[in-house]
Amino acid sequence: MDMRYTPEQVDLKRRAAEYARLLMRYEDQSEQAGGPLPQQLVTELTRAAMDAGVYAINMPAEWGGAGLSLLDQVIVEEEFGKVTNCLWDIPWRPANVLAYGDERQREKYLLPVIRAEKFDAFAVTEPGAGSDPSAGTSTATRTDGGWLLNGEKWFVTCGDIADFLLVQADAGPERLPTLFFVDKAAPGVEMTRVPHFMHSAVNGHPEFTFTDVFVADEDVLGGVGNGYELTKEWFTDERLMIAARTVGAAERALQLARDWAVEREQFGAPIASYQLIQGMLADCAVDIAVNRAYTHQVAWEADQPHTDRKTLHAKASTAKLAASEAAGRVADRCLQIFGGRGYDRSYAVERMYRELRVDRIWEGTSEIQRLIIANELIKRGTRALALPVH
Repeated sequence: MDMRYTPEQVDLKRRAAEYARLLMRYEDQSEQAGGPLPQQLVTELTRAAMDAGVYAINMPAEWGGAGLSLLDQVIVEEEFGKVTNCLWDIPWRPANVLAYGDERQREKYLLPVIRAEKFDAFAVTEPGAGSDPSAGTSTATRTDGGWLLNGEKWFVTCGDIADFLLVQADAGPERLPTLFFVDKAAPGVEMTRVPHFMHSAVNGHPEFTFTDVFVADEDVLGGVGNGYELTKEWFTDERLMIAARTVGAAERALQLARDWAVEREQFGAPIASYQLIQGMLADCAVDIAVNRAYTHQVAWEADQPHTDRKTLHAKASTAKLAASEAAGRVADRCLQIFGGRGYDRSYAVERMYRELRVDRIWEGTSEIQRLIIANELIKRGTRALALPVH
């Protein structure tokens, strides 16, 4: 395994970094507005992402996406993670499971998303079903030509801007977990609340209710009963991307703290000359280095043709758990280095401190990641940690 970037990856990282710096220009504007940016500006930034080749990075080039490997996606998302206010949502990354749709579904749903004509959102979590998706009470009941969907979903990330939702519900009397394409404008779909969270994100995480929403048979994704496996596939990719973004955020926080420590003088010397500050900087560097390496490793494994998907699921959980918790430690230390300024919302390190907290919760809490990892160890022993072989 050669960990050196290829010339193509160097260029990709450069383009992603340049685009991230473009987004950074609008961080303060987003923060002051409580998150949202003007639609015209978002449209311009979307076009810039497409021009840079960093839009729909997880979709095949023949469908109009960037056609990147998982490792290349990690390289891009690490740069995007350096941006605050979740502005990395603007260069859209469609739900990977959209690629499992049939030709009609691809034409109706996926291709418009890749062209930035539509947006998707994943609706899995419920008031009583967070870490335990099997506790969900959303149902799909058979009717002529399709299904009647009833239920409630919470924390639907980007649901406020989505044109359609991927809704997980239990289908039929057998209660088979199934994913349904649901037009947000369909009768019976109601966006009931957009909660105000700790972070000031460019897009929201609203709540929805579904009351006798008709879904045609042709809008079932991947067949009845395959919802859980598709959702698991989505989680694997998303957890890797969270690991990448948190590593990127931690690196930016460290760079800012390092620069401040070199510049800031107290007691007649730069605070970087004091060993307590040096220790904090060193601990941050260690947290970043080891998590970057492991996240890259798991992404590389995911790209190999014969990788065990079950083991990979646990490794993605390991990457997400380790990187998100490490980034939280880094942000805390870096804020401390800034002192009172670190508590000021106009400083990026303050926003990172708030924003990184959710990465230990969404797409599976740290506690759930530990259970996934432990279960894999119990089943397979330390082979679950092994690298793939030729």
